[in-house]
Amino acid sequence: MNIKFFGATREVTGSCYLIQVNHKNILLECGMLQGSKSHERHNHDPFPFDVAQLDAVIVSHAHLDHTGRLPMLIKEGYHGNIYTHSATADLAEIMLVDSGYIHEKEARWENKKRERKGLALIEPLYTTEEATRTLQYFQGLSYDKELEICSGVKLTLRDAGHIIGSAIVELTLTENGESKKVVFSGDLGHKNAPILRDPFQVKYADLVIMESTYGDRLHRSWADTWQEMGDIIAHAKSSKGNILIPAFTVGRTQELLYEFKQHFDAWQLDDWQIFLDSPMGIKATKVYAKHREVYDKKATDVEENHQGIFDLPNLHMSETTEYSMMINQIKSGAIIIAGSGMCTGGRIKHHFKHNIWRKNAHVIIVGFQARGTLGRSLVDGTENINLWGEKVQVNAQIHTIGGFSAHADQQGLLDWYQGFENTPPVVLVHGEEEAMSVLAQKLKHQYQANVVQASYKQNIII
Repeated sequence: MNIKFFGATREVTGSCYLIQVNHKNILLECGMLQGSKSHERHNHDPFPFDVAQLDAVIVSHAHLDHTGRLPMLIKEGYHGNIYTHSATADLAEIMLVDSGYIHEKEARWENKKRERKGLALIEPLYTTEEATRTLQYFQGLSYDKELEICSGVKLTLRDAGHIIGSAIVELTLTENGESKKVVFSGDLGHKNAPILRDPFQVKYADLVIMESTYGDRLHRSWADTWQEMGDIIAHAKSSKGNILIPAFTVGRTQELLYEFKQHFDAWQLDDWQIFLDSPMGIKATKVYAKHREVYDKKATDVEENHQGIFDLPNLHMSETTEYSMMINQIKSGAIIIAGSGMCTGGRIKHHFKHNIWRKNAHVIIVGFQARGTLGRSLVDGTENINLWGEKVQVNAQIHTIGGFSAHADQQGLLDWYQGFENTPPVVLVHGEEEAMSVLAQKLKHQYQANVVQASYKQNIII
């Protein structure tokens, strides 16, 4: 039995691992590469394995860097099951179809330019129709229930606490009468995060495959993070402007709505009108509201008191373009949550056009902003931004709250590994080189762990 590493090796996107046991081939994750245009072009490369030989596919959660190439797998002839948590299956319906729409749109835009130059036209990575076709193969599971997915392979999903439906993948692999347990962390959540439980503590493994996204840093506390949010809202109230919050549609948006409810009185939110101006964010919020079985105790208690965790008396869900345009007429007293999280597209840019030049407006950055994005330029203090060819002055106050993260920090990763009763060998994935190296040294020094930093196409015997 062995595992081959085909993605998220010394980088954080494109998760893809092939497990071979008992003459079976199990694909763990089928993620998309994300980042620069040159990097994303590799999504069009052929799979480095024979799709026809796959017996099962498992995905840990719905983020596209873990699921985004699934429609290509189906296009190439895979028609078996895709095992995941039922909430992930629900989110995939939103995210994969939206991804297909974006690929179609980008291909149309590129082909207009290519046509003018007399170049050959390109095909989208996949279409909305192909993404929709993929959904029929999803098999939604619950946490903590073992299932034999094929001969010699038993699967149990545990709560990873990253986003709703995210899973730690436990595999019991049997070959020639010998069984081994492989545990894949998936993306581990940040302890004490809103709504979701902390990552499940697995007690034993023969091999651990572990993410290392923040293997070199610590997060600030949630208490400090929410304190800063309350202070900014109070300051914004005195300046009589609007608050704009660019937010990721899955996870961050729901955390904000939940904490707005928890702090409704303390932050005097009854003085504001709150708008969720994101069709995808609204759909994702409905998935969160549906899957109450995965809530932590605090969120469960709210539900049992017959109060939905997102029920705010002054929350307005904006699905249509017309409604979004109406919000732009509001000059003060509005908190507007909109995508995209890095301000690269979506409705947040329209709200910037109507607000960011105002001195009494506030922008709150609540997520990671990659280099080269509009969000990153705001964090870095740019004085002007370009919106559809128009130069717009940034007069709004820009606030960056650094405590938000859906990933465990270095201490969270170390604590999770320490929870194993044995000292299993570790293969690190899903991390940049520096973060991975720092975490590897910590694991070796503190626990005398046998650590491998996975390389592309590396084959490890289990």
